[in-house]
Amino acid sequence: MPKTNKKIKPAELHKDRNTQAFLSKFLSGEINELEPVYDPEQGYRYPIVESIIGDAASVNDFLNGLHKAGMLKRRLYDKIIYCPECGSANISVHYCCPYCKSFNIHKSSLIEHVKCGYMDVEENFRKEDRLMCPKCHEELKKLDVDYRRAGIWCTCKDCSKSFDIPDTAHFCRDCQSNSAFEDAVIKDVYTYSLEEEVREKAAADWVIITPISKLLQENGFEVESHAFLKGRSGANHVFDIVAYKGDTKREVTVIDLASSTEGFVLEQPVIALFAKIFDVSPDHAYLIAIPGMNENGKKMAELYNIEIVEARNQEEAIENLKGKLLEKE
Repeated sequence: MPKTNKKIKPAELHKDRNTQAFLSKFLSGEINELEPVYDPEQGYRYPIVESIIGDAASVNDFLNGLHKAGMLKRRLYDKIIYCPECGSANISVHYCCPYCKSFNIHKSSLIEHVKCGYMDVEENFRKEDRLMCPKCHEELKKLDVDYRRAGIWCTCKDCSKSFDIPDTAHFCRDCQSNSAFEDAVIKDVYTYSLEEEVREKAAADWVIITPISKLLQENGFEVESHAFLKGRSGANHVFDIVAYKGDTKREVTVIDLASSTEGFVLEQPVIALFAKIFDVSPDHAYLIAIPGMNENGKKMAELYNIEIVEARNQEEAIENLKGKLLEKE
């Protein structure tokens, strides 16, 4: 049975490395909708999430935390039954005789001959590969014309009694205990996908900015995220990242991020960044484009002296930016 562990506080989610790694799976296209995988011993699992957080028992709390924080939307995928005695998900369903409780029952279809009104189980109508009415001996050829299926009829092979609706019981294959429906432990199982609003922001806010800031700090920069710089005009301009380096002459590096869920990033972020750097005059300007920049944007960036960093995911963005920073040294 799933265990409960301490949840990550919503305010800390964007700083959590597991959350960053998980969201990057969606942004890279590796995951579109996270679906569970059934394991006969453990029930439903999410192996991708397990590989990220390293603790299978914490997966449900991890996903529930992201859902409650409004980052993931979920869809009911299945309901799983757990044994009330041992907690195992290795359960089989037994349809039982309501009289003697045996699951040794036989299910048949009830057939009614439309013309004469005779009704009986299908076995009594069956004559080799044909259906023949036991009462009037007429052959039944067309469903809903000559005959109709009137329902289900069950017979217990132990007590010989007949009935239409069997009782339901659950049998645990691990501890061999039987339990009734009223004792069943039933858990909802979901698929998860990224909220569209979060998808738009995730590349910049949660998945990219924190690790890029760390990369810059490791390379001797002082870093501010979502920082304002005042331009020659007196206007304040906000950048996703502003990084400073040097003691006597402080070099200023500005970085903006742009992402698209429909192919390449268009040129508008290049134009917006140029308008800001024209007023601020930083030493270096980078635009990280996920998953890539269109050709017009690349040409404009070259004209405006903006370095484009194309990346499909968090790891590529960090690696490609690191390469460009090393070129400047």
